[in-house]
Amino acid sequence: MTCDVDSKRAGESECSADLTVALTTLRDDLIRYSEDHAVDLSRVYPGHVRSAENLLHYVALREHDVRELQVRLSEAGLSSLGRAEGHVRATIEAVLRALRALDGEATSPPTGDWLTFAQGRQLLTANTDALFGPPPVGRTARIMVTLPAAAADDYGLVRELVERGMDCARINTAHDGPPAWNQMIDNVRRAAAETGRSCLVAMDLAGPKPRTTVADGDEPHRLHAGDELLLARDPEPTGPAQPTGPARSASGRRVRRVGCTLPLQNVHVGHRVWFDDGKIGAVVIATESDALRLRVTDVAPKGRRLRAGKGINLPDSTLPIPALTDKDVADLGFVAANADIVSLSFVRRPHDVEDLQSRLAALGRDDLGIIIKIETLQGFEHLPQILLTALRDRRVGVMIARGDLAIECGYRRLAELQEEILWLCEAAHVPVIWATQVLDQLARTGQPTRAEITDAAMSERAECVMLNKGPYVADAVALLADLLGRMGAHQHKKSSLMRRLRSWQAEPKVPL
Repeated sequence: MTCDVDSKRAGESECSADLTVALTTLRDDLIRYSEDHAVDLSRVYPGHVRSAENLLHYVALREHDVRELQVRLSEAGLSSLGRAEGHVRATIEAVLRALRALDGEATSPPTGDWLTFAQGRQLLTANTDALFGPPPVGRTARIMVTLPAAAADDYGLVRELVERGMDCARINTAHDGPPAWNQMIDNVRRAAAETGRSCLVAMDLAGPKPRTTVADGDEPHRLHAGDELLLARDPEPTGPAQPTGPARSASGRRVRRVGCTLPLQNVHVGHRVWFDDGKIGAVVIATESDALRLRVTDVAPKGRRLRAGKGINLPDSTLPIPALTDKDVADLGFVAANADIVSLSFVRRPHDVEDLQSRLAALGRDDLGIIIKIETLQGFEHLPQILLTALRDRRVGVMIARGDLAIECGYRRLAELQEEILWLCEAAHVPVIWATQVLDQLARTGQPTRAEITDAAMSERAECVMLNKGPYVADAVALLADLLGRMGAHQHKKSSLMRRLRSWQAEPKVPL
C-alpha cells in the first residue's frame, strides 16, 4: 500500500513539474513579447501602460494553442487560464505558486511588479467610467440609443429615453445636419439636467462607405443568381447609362451597369463584393480599365432590385481610402465643440486612429472620448495594433458594429469574431459597445422575438449596449435596462456569478 501511495505521489510530482516547465516557458514568452514592443508601450497614455502591457501578454498567449495544457491544469484542480484576459501574467504567476505549493515548496505572497487581479478589474471599471460617466443605479452596463430625426423637435421623446435608461445618445452625422444636431444635443442636455441622470452625447463620423449610383432615367436592376454586373467608378452619373448600347455577356445576356462612389483599386479576380447590407453577393470575374465585371452568387430566389445609394462591401480588398472623408473632417469641428464622444467609422488600420487623434489635438480636444468602430475585416485583423494606438488617449472604447462586420466576415464567423473582440478589449481594459439589431424587432414593432431577448441578455458582457431607432425604442430601453440589471448579477465578462437563487425552494411549492 505504501508503495502505491509513493508511486502516486511520484507521478503527481512529475506531472506538477511538467506543468511548471510549460507555464514558466509560456510566461517568459509573454515577457519577451512585451519587451519587443517597448516603443509601442512608451507611446501610450501613462495611465494605460499596464493595460497595453497586459494586451501584449494576451496577444502572445493566444499565439499558442494551450488547450491541452488547460485540460491538464483543470484536472489538477488549478485555473485553466480561461478567464485570464484582464490579468494575464497574474493568472500564470498564481498557478505557478499553486504548483510549487503542491510540490511542498514554501510559498510567499507575490512580490513581482505585475498587474494584479484586482487592478485589472479596477482599470476596466475606471476606463468605462471615464468614457461614459458614472454607472446608473442597479446596473453597470450602459445603454446607448441612436436618436431619430424627430429627437430634434420632440423633447418629450428625448426625456422619455433618458428617464427609461438611456445613458448615451448617439447622433449619426451621415444624417441631418448641424441645426438638427444642435437641437438634439440641447434636448439631451436639458433632459439629463431635469431628470438628474447622466447622459452623454456620442457623434458618429459617417466614414467612407462605398455606395451604388444609378444613371439618370435608369431603372433599378433586378438581379438573379448568375447575372453579370459591371461596377464602375461613377460618383455622379448623368445621362444614359449605356450610350453605345448595353453590354452583353458571353451568353448574350445583358450586363447591368452600376456606379460606385469610391475608387475600385486593389480589387482582384475572385474577390467578393456585397451590396445592400449583404442582400446581394457577387464575385469579381474580370477587371477592366475603369470597372469590375461581377457575377451574382448570392441573392433571394426571386432576385432583388439593386437601387442607388445602397452600401457596397469588399471584404477581400484593401481599398486605398482613409477612414476620415472630407465630410468627416468638416463635421469634426462641430463634433469637437459639442459632443462628449466621437465615433470613428470603418477603421481599417492604426493610421486611421492616428489621423483622428492628430486632428482632435489640432482642435484642442484631445480629451474627447474616442470610439473605434470595428466593422471591417481589415479592422478586425489589425485590432491589437489599433488598440495600442487608441490607448494613447485617455478615453477610448470599441464598438462591435455587427451590421457591416457580418457582411465582411460572413454570418458563420460573426459569433466567433465578436467573442474575440470582447476578449482582446478586456485584455486592454477597453470598454466595448455591443451594437446592431439589439432588440430590433421590439424597437420597430413593439414585440420582441425570443432570440433577441437572449442576444440582449448576452450583451451584458459588454460595457455598453446600443439600440437603434424605432417607434417603440423607449420600450426597448426599459426592457434592456431590466435585462442588464438582472444578468449583471449572474455574469461578469466570461465568468458566471453564483448569487443566491430564489427560483427553487428546498420543498416544492405545490404537491407533485
